[in-house]
Amino acid sequence: MDRFTISLNEDLAKQFDELIARKGYQNRSEAVRDMVRHELESSRLEKQEAPYCVASLSYVYSHHARDLTERLTDLQHQHHHLVLSSMHVHLDHDNCLETVILRGATGEVSKFANELIAVREVRHGKVNVVPVEMDDHGHDHGHGPRGHQYHVHTRPRT
Repeated sequence: MDRFTISLNEDLAKQFDELIARKGYQNRSEAVRDMVRHELESSRLEKQEAPYCVASLSYVYSHHARDLTERLTDLQHQHHHLVLSSMHVHLDHDNCLETVILRGATGEVSKFANELIAVREVRHGKVNVVPVEMDDHGHDHGHGPRGHQYHVHTRPRT
């Protein structure tokens, strides 16, 4: 592991220590590593250097809105190759929260997420995109028909 030293003035160091305590980091090194990863991945996304990603898309909507639930479900089915899973939560008598886990080409995932958030009557939509490396292949795990399984390995880039 490479080591480096940084210098912070007293006020900035104090603020940084307060931040890492609030966020639950055990030490400054963990916090700095996390910040560096975040900035690198944000930069890759901005420069479109992240061909694949996983993402969580969350949004709130009123289930009383006419046909909205069906429209959202239809949209997810139209993009079934991106949607890994979805979770639906009833917040109160009127509002629902859905979180959809996505995986695929970053451009496609972002386009789908924006399309769903833009659906009329969807509120508070937010997507969190994590760049990943994807390796899809088949190999023998000793289970399934003839022991051969086809699946995708997804690992964070940093």
